[in-house]
Amino acid sequence: MGKYFGTDGFRGEANVDLTVEHAYKVGRFLGWYFGREHRAQIVIGKDTRRSSYMFEYSLVAGLTASGADAYLLHVTTTPSVSYVVRTDEFDCGIMISASHNPFYDNGIKLISGSGQKMDAGVEAQIEAYIDGEGPEIPFARKENIGRTVDFVAGRNRYIGYLISLPTRSYKNWKVALDCSNGSASSIAKSVFDALGAKTYVIHNTPDGTNINEGCGSTHIGTLQQYVKENGLDIGFAYDGDTDRCIAVDENGRVVDGDAILYICGKYMKEKGALNNDTIVTTVMSNIGLYKACDREGIRYEKTAVGDKYVYENMVTNGYSLGGEQSGHIIFSKHATTGDGILTSLMIMEVMTRKKTTLATAASEVRIYPQLLKNVRVADKKAARENEAVQAEVKKVADYLGEDGRILVRESGTEPVIRVMVEATEDGICARCVDQVIAVLEREGLVRRGV
Repeated sequence: MGKYFGTDGFRGEANVDLTVEHAYKVGRFLGWYFGREHRAQIVIGKDTRRSSYMFEYSLVAGLTASGADAYLLHVTTTPSVSYVVRTDEFDCGIMISASHNPFYDNGIKLISGSGQKMDAGVEAQIEAYIDGEGPEIPFARKENIGRTVDFVAGRNRYIGYLISLPTRSYKNWKVALDCSNGSASSIAKSVFDALGAKTYVIHNTPDGTNINEGCGSTHIGTLQQYVKENGLDIGFAYDGDTDRCIAVDENGRVVDGDAILYICGKYMKEKGALNNDTIVTTVMSNIGLYKACDREGIRYEKTAVGDKYVYENMVTNGYSLGGEQSGHIIFSKHATTGDGILTSLMIMEVMTRKKTTLATAASEVRIYPQLLKNVRVADKKAARENEAVQAEVKKVADYLGEDGRILVRESGTEPVIRVMVEATEDGICARCVDQVIAVLEREGLVRRGV
């Protein structure tokens, strides 16, 4: 974790934590770094936040001042930038988005030439340059100054790629899409319409300030109600930059990332497409997923939280499916990052090929009640390693046995300890979480007044 770049880019409140000066310097460095032996070509996408335009122009100014050519995809999704970088052999890609955060936040996500998240070593060099500790970067002059290229054709090619993947028509399927007033607003409906679905779309009128506001994958209630009231077959909700997908079945019940991993993993295993019969999860995945996988003979790996770590494990071991409970799902045959629309298509592939409903497919997974509480502490390491805390955690784990689990971990970005319990009942979760928090308080580890 760097000073500015976390597991998912440089993120913060626009013009407070992330400023136009930061964006300009990021562009200056990238244009120089990738242009030392040739004229760099860098592609940029953005979501619908008001500040995304401001950061786009700042990045372009920095890139072209360093001699790079900037190709603009305009409003598009993070996975589309990854796709275009990889298929059109750009030096790197930039996505301007704060994902599921509120509109006043924004972020700069850097994507390598292979379509993956940028190497931490490059991000560290950018941080040094931002702080005035990097190399002296010359300004390009005369014909060496970079240019800006309208590249909406790249986004259209990505849409065509998505449409090419399904093997069955969606005719007679009534599908709801919650575009979160974000990047999916410019892509998702056209994909499902082209595949023959009767498409119902909500939250697809972005105005720069309504992205993720009471909608999308982090506010699923509206889509649940919409699917039920309109008698639809299935619904999909995306986040601001469309690298997440959460589904809703025909009864309005939520099908989260863990259930999606099971549904797609089981289908891929049946088709011989699940490499080593293994899925990659994070430590936050639900115990219900693991029990269902054990029953079906599906193996699993567990990584730290973050789709970056999921994909690293997949690449290292050659696995074909991985993801997070939050809806970041990676199908390595088709993408190098989470892709919400692609995930929708893969779920539809299971439904259309097996001629089943999402409710039926998801019923095979019992998602256990889960409770997560964040506790602000003075010292994360001291809190986690405290003997009394560890003893209480073991006591809870022994009590839960095979019918639950407890996870206590440090936040990667805040002075917070996260206490999570899964159990057969909500009441058990609450009681066990509060037991551990009480010990943290008794030991004087909790930070007050903030």
